[in-house]
Amino acid sequence: MTGPVPPAHGHPPGGGGPALDVAPPLTILASDQAGGRLADVLPSALAVLGVPDSPDPLGLACALAGVRRIAVLLVDGLGWYQVPTAAPYAPTLAGLAATVGRPIIAGFPSTTPTSLVTLGTGVAPGAHGVLGFTVRVPGTDRVLTHTDWAADPPPLRWQPVPTQLQRARAAGVTTTVVSRPEFGGSGLTLAANRGGDFRGAAGADEVAATMVAALSAGDGPTLVSGYHADLDRHGHLSGVDSGPWRSAAAEVDMLLARLVDGLPSDAALLVTADHGQLDIPVAHRFDLDTDPRLRDGVQVVAGEARVRYLHARPGAVDDVVAAWSAVLGDAARVRTRGEMVDTGWFGPVPEEHLGRIGDVVVTCNDTYAVMASRTERPMASKLVAYHGADTAAELTVPLLVVRG
Repeated sequence: MTGPVPPAHGHPPGGGGPALDVAPPLTILASDQAGGRLADVLPSALAVLGVPDSPDPLGLACALAGVRRIAVLLVDGLGWYQVPTAAPYAPTLAGLAATVGRPIIAGFPSTTPTSLVTLGTGVAPGAHGVLGFTVRVPGTDRVLTHTDWAADPPPLRWQPVPTQLQRARAAGVTTTVVSRPEFGGSGLTLAANRGGDFRGAAGADEVAATMVAALSAGDGPTLVSGYHADLDRHGHLSGVDSGPWRSAAAEVDMLLARLVDGLPSDAALLVTADHGQLDIPVAHRFDLDTDPRLRDGVQVVAGEARVRYLHARPGAVDDVVAAWSAVLGDAARVRTRGEMVDTGWFGPVPEEHLGRIGDVVVTCNDTYAVMASRTERPMASKLVAYHGADTAAELTVPLLVVRG
C-alpha cells in the first residue's frame, strides 16, 4: 500500500520490545510502514532463491544466505496485535514473534481475497484488481464475491498480473501451493497462485505434512506456499479470544511447531497473515437495508461491513456522500473514489480497475460496521469479529522468518 499506513504503536512482540500489553491502536497515522509490506514477501523470497530481477525489500537475502528451499505460510486472521492474545495458547508462535518476528502492512482493504492476491503477485491491490471481498463487475449490477468465484469473469483477465510463483517456475524453481481441497482451480486460487502445483490439505496436520513433503522433495530450489483458514473462521463466528478462537490458536501453534521441526537444513519458513480482526459490538452496527437514508441514491452496494463500496445512481454521488456522512458521523469516513485513489490507498489503479471501486467509499472507524441484513447472506450480519478497514489492528500482520 502506498497510502497512509499505521505506525507500530505500543510494544508489540518482536523488535526487542516487551509483549504488547495495550489495546490494539485504532488511530491511523501517515508515518512509517512498520517492517515492510505483504507485497514484499514473495519478491524477497525469490531474491533469496536466486530468481533474476527479484527485489529484496525485506532484506532477506543476507539473513537467509545459502537457503535453497522456502515455505511461506499465510495464517488467515492472524493479525500482529492478536499475537499477544494468542500467546497463552500458542507458545511457539509467541516465541517466534518475540525473536524472529516483525510487523508488516497487509494493504487496503484488509480482507482475505485482496491480501491473498497481493501476496501472490507482489503488487498493490490497485494493480492486481482484486479490490475487495465483493466488488461490482463494471458495466453491470452484478456483485462478484471473490471467495465464491469460479470462471466468470475469467480469472486471468480479471487479474492480469503474473504471479510470483509463475516467475519462480520460469526460473527453474519447483513451486507448490498447499490449501484446502475445495480451493483447487477456483478463480481466487488462479488469481493469487497460478504457477504452482496445487496440493489439497484440510486441517493443520495435513497442511503441515503436505508442506514439509513438498519442501523436502528434490534437490533444486523450491518454493511452497501454504494457507490455513481456521483462526479467521472462529474469530468471525465466536470472537477474538473466545473459546473456539483459543483452540484454533493452539492448532496454529501445532502447525508452526511441525513446520519448524520439519525444515531441511537448507530451508527457511516465512509466516505471515492477510489481516487482523476486531470484535464489533452490536451497538456499533448500522444497517443500510433498514435505513432508507442510506439506500437513497445508491444503485449497487459492495465491499463488506467495515469498508463499503457504494455505486451511486447518475448524478447522486454528492447526495450519497452527504447522507452517509450525516448518518454515520464519527463512525466512518465517507470519501469519493477519486479521493481514495488520489491519496494512494490502493496504490496506482489502472483505468480498467477503477469501476470495481465504489463511487463512494465508506471506511469505518474504531469498532463500527455497516451491515446489509437483507441484500447479503444473513450470516454476514451475525458475525462477531470483522475486518477490512484501516486500523492498525486490521492492517498490521506478522512476518516471522525461521531458518532450518
